[in-house]
Amino acid sequence: MTKGSLVHRVPTREKAVAFTFDDGPHPIYTEQVLEIFRKVNGKATFCMIGQEIDKFGDIAVKVHAAGHEIANHTYSHPDLTRLTLEEARAEILLGDERIRRVTGKPTGCFRPPYFAVNDEILSLAAEFGYDSIGCVNGEARDWEQPQPGVDYILEHTRATVEGGSIFLFHDGYGNRGHTIEAVRALVSELAAAGYRFVTVSELIGLAETSFRNR
Repeated sequence: MTKGSLVHRVPTREKAVAFTFDDGPHPIYTEQVLEIFRKVNGKATFCMIGQEIDKFGDIAVKVHAAGHEIANHTYSHPDLTRLTLEEARAEILLGDERIRRVTGKPTGCFRPPYFAVNDEILSLAAEFGYDSIGCVNGEARDWEQPQPGVDYILEHTRATVEGGSIFLFHDGYGNRGHTIEAVRALVSELAAAGYRFVTVSELIGLAETSFRNR
C-alpha cells in the first residue's frame, strides 16, 4: 500500500472497523475507553501525544498491556506544515521515542495533528515507516469544546460505518464526556451487528491485494 496519502478507510470484505482516540493518554477518559473495549473483547488505536505520555505514562502502559495499539500523534501537537522540516522531524521523533519507552518497539501508525499534511510531511512520516491515518467521520467533530452532543457525534459517525472504516474520537484535552457516551453506544450497536474492533495496523493487514499493491 502507498504511504503517500492519509488512509481513511481500508478496502476489506470483513466486518471490521478501527476506533482511534487522539490526544491522550488521560487518567479519566482513556480508562473509560479501555473498559468499553474490554467488555467486547475489542482493540483500538490510541494516537498519543508525547507530552501526555510524559504526564501519564502509567496510563499508556495500561493501554499497551491491554493489547491496544499506540500510534504517534507528535510530541506537542503542532501543525507540522507550519514548521521547518527539521522541526517537524523532531516532533515526530520525540513522539516515537516516548512510545518506544512504553511498548519496547516501533509503532506503525501516525496521525498528523489537525490532519495538516503536505507532500513533505507525508514523505517524512513514510521515512519512519508509518502509515499516516485519517478518518471517515470527521464531520462528527467530537473535538469541539463545548462538545456537539452525543446524538450529533453518533449521527455523523453512523453515516460512515462500513467494513474497513477508521473512526476518529478524542480521549484527551478538555471534557470528553459526550465522546465516551457516544463511543459506548456505537460499540454496543456495532458489536450487535457483528463487527469486530481491531487496531489500525490490523485493519491495514486485512486490506485487499489491490490496496496493498496500488
